[in-house]
Amino acid sequence: MRPLSDQPTRELAGGARMPVLGLGVWQMAAGAETEQAVEWALEAGYRHIDTASMYRNEQTVGAALGRSGLPREQVFVTTKLMPAHPSAARELAKSLERLSLDYVDLYLIHWPLPLLSARLWRQLESLQERGLAREIGVSNFGRHRLETLMPGASRMPAVDQVQFSPFHYRRRLLDYCLEQGIVFEAYSPLARGQGLHDPTITAVAERLARTPAQGHAPLGDPAPGRRHPQVQPQRAHPLQRPTVRLRARRL
Repeated sequence: MRPLSDQPTRELAGGARMPVLGLGVWQMAAGAETEQAVEWALEAGYRHIDTASMYRNEQTVGAALGRSGLPREQVFVTTKLMPAHPSAARELAKSLERLSLDYVDLYLIHWPLPLLSARLWRQLESLQERGLAREIGVSNFGRHRLETLMPGASRMPAVDQVQFSPFHYRRRLLDYCLEQGIVFEAYSPLARGQGLHDPTITAVAERLARTPAQGHAPLGDPAPGRRHPQVQPQRAHPLQRPTVRLRARRL
């Protein structure tokens, strides 16, 4: 993987730059296996690690970050709030303690709860003002949920992280996020391996001289400042893609 200075990033609303490729640790149990996966990812050049309080492996991620020896500012760390908890401040404090960090780069509301999301969002705004989260955003929010969140908000979410792949292509939500200046972040971009043997994906990958896994990445977010074209994979450029989060796989 290329050095950090050469890796493509997306600038978020607060000015932080988020690497477009990240390692997610969903369904990875706390312990040595997950710690090793994060260490290997960092050694390979990944600089974006995504976890959540619900994953119950923040402490393991924090241990791997500490063992890496990398300066804090060189790793972009995302974690997420379980919205059933009434106090975002208390939950972020717990996450920071488990991660052994003073701040996170991105703090997300993990999923929408109709009666709580707006109140929790105002709490996230306060956490950002206090410097405990450089950027704030949401996860699994559709267009309606985003529109409902906005009336009482003082700022837009920097990121909406949702499931997105050639098999789960949410075009209207993608276009809405582009219009609103919300960075669109995909999880499960490889459709949990579904597309690695799909005939269309493998054909596109061959035309691009890439692997099927690499062939998924260009199908999405255009470069900043450009409108979304009709999807034409044979013409896509690897930098014209959504920010994507890859999940560690057990070996």
